Amino acid sequence: MPEARSASVGFWVAVGSRDEAEPLAGASHFLEHLLFKGTEHRSARAIAEAIDGVGGEMNAFTAKEHTAYYARVPAAELDPVLELLADVVTAPALRTAEVEAERQVILEELAMDADDPDELVHTLLDAAVFPEHPLGREVAGDRRTIEAMGRDAIAGFFGDHYHPVNLVVAAAGAVDHDRVATAVEGCFAGRVPGERPARVAPSAPLVPLVVRRRRSEQAHVALGWRAVARDDPDRHAVAVLDQVLGGGVASRLFQEVREERGLAYSVFSQTATHSDAGLLSVYVGTAPGRSAEALRVIDGVVADLCEHGVTERELEVARGYLAGSLVLGLEDSGSRMGRLGASETLRGAVTPVDEYLARIAAVSLDDVHRVAVRVLGGPRSIAAVGPVDHRALARLAG
Repeated sequence: MPEARSASVGFWVAVGSRDEAEPLAGASHFLEHLLFKGTEHRSARAIAEAIDGVGGEMNAFTAKEHTAYYARVPAAELDPVLELLADVVTAPALRTAEVEAERQVILEELAMDADDPDELVHTLLDAAVFPEHPLGREVAGDRRTIEAMGRDAIAGFFGDHYHPVNLVVAAAGAVDHDRVATAVEGCFAGRVPGERPARVAPSAPLVPLVVRRRRSEQAHVALGWRAVARDDPDRHAVAVLDQVLGGGVASRLFQEVREERGLAYSVFSQTATHSDAGLLSVYVGTAPGRSAEALRVIDGVVADLCEHGVTERELEVARGYLAGSLVLGLEDSGSRMGRLGASETLRGAVTPVDEYLARIAAVSLDDVHRVAVRVLGGPRSIAAVGPVDHRALARLAG
């Protein structure tokens, strides 16, 4: 991006919460917290000062199948930040005192999420859609595993997975490819390649209904269907289906549930794709006495999509949104770096923008109808948090 004056760089690790043995649930997220606490050569303060001292930004996140550490700095500071991030992901100190301090931080984070019904209902939904499988676990683990996880176990997980074969370095902005490649090669020269994590696809049947009753002003309800894996040929048609169903203000759910009936302020759908599985989910937050009505409306929208598909106008709007939002995101170096890093880490290739746009434009009415039947016509799970009527939801869950 020659017009930029900044550079964004990310170190992407193709290991996430699904790659943890059950006793180590939350280890990837624990490492995400610990890696910025210091390395063999730098203290946590030195890392923070290196970024703050140039006006930069640094952060990290953990997902089901990957973890990312990234920074955005003035272009002249790219070489030092590359070396800093390489140090962070290859030589963390993992000092016992810092492990214990960060353990308390993560326990507070888990408590905060448990108090947030928006978060909790999606945690329950994941567990219902992917029971007895790591994809169904909370990324941050749970109180039991975090309290029991020792420093040596965390260091062992790091030693098993943080190797070059699982690492991708992505950069965007005012960068030179050859210069970045040379710097990265220097950071990792002589390191053992390592091995990729072994993964097994989910197979257990979905749990139809999970309810967590508690006092609150709203009932929070989520529905989930198993969808398509990351490389499935139908993934672009599912993206269009999701957009028509609940992806924006023109979607059926927004128009039917909120605009026409006033049943909710927040209602939407979203998708998640993994290497061997996927999830399409719907969320609605509504008054406790109207949760069953909201579910019936959602069921009606889903049934109509399965029976009749979408209209030509809906297809046009959805394709336009997906294409336009991608193009707009390319103006930011952080977004562009994220697209490169995520694509290479999760799919082993970066789809050219024009090719992606062509694939979205090629999605037809028949494609969307077919995937609606394939996904929404299959088994579903319902998760609910709040003062909901369990019996009414059970009847709707079938």
